[in-house]
Amino acid sequence: MTMIQQDIIPTYCAVPPGKRLYAIGDIHGRYDLLKQLLEMIRIDAGTAPAGFEKVLIFLGDYVDRGADSKRVLEHLSGPPPAGFTMICLKGNHEDMLLQFLDGEGAMMSWLKNGGRETLKSYGLNVKNLAVSRVTDEIVENARRELRAAIPGSHLEFLCSLDLIHLEGDFAFAHAGIKPGVSLATQKELDLIWIRDEFLKSDADFGKVIIHGHSVTSLPSIKANRIGIDTGAWRTDVLTCLALEGQERRFLHT
Repeated sequence: MTMIQQDIIPTYCAVPPGKRLYAIGDIHGRYDLLKQLLEMIRIDAGTAPAGFEKVLIFLGDYVDRGADSKRVLEHLSGPPPAGFTMICLKGNHEDMLLQFLDGEGAMMSWLKNGGRETLKSYGLNVKNLAVSRVTDEIVENARRELRAAIPGSHLEFLCSLDLIHLEGDFAFAHAGIKPGVSLATQKELDLIWIRDEFLKSDADFGKVIIHGHSVTSLPSIKANRIGIDTGAWRTDVLTCLALEGQERRFLHT
């Protein structure tokens, strides 16, 4: 299905000639929706002119909250679909997962924000992590069990994720960018975590920013950004922004 919304992005904004880009919003463990959307993209890509490069750009937050984080990572860590190149960006939930595996950061915060579902997808018993008083020992045991259960290919994928990607007049990042800072000097913390300072800014960022991270019921289209996190894990709506030349349109589950 294609969603059409009023487009207020400047008409001169375009991707490089000979390319069709597909940016995919936050998946959050919804492998079922990922498969459905990729099939829609495959069909749509069949209409691209001969010789066009077709690029999948995943905006991060592949894990947590939904039931099938392991299957999502298994799919994304493999080869791209035939006829596509694939770029995968890092989200804050991938960062929290990596910190949990390393025994760093606020591990309980990750568990409360969807981490338990990720552990369960790898076959771990999470009953002890659902009680009101979770001890450090229980958390440490879960960390060791996850390290033993997660395939090396998944870890390699998580550690190889890009933070920002540029294509023509567009830049892609999980959460957004910090206003007033050049794209070349953005910090990882902002690229995967920023919210209000970016969302409320009407600044010209130099490129239109395509992002996820902040949930809206429909794509959020502003003059300087397009947000495509439509809360797939709870709404069943996983959104893709298709870009070709100056054309912009949406596909969604």
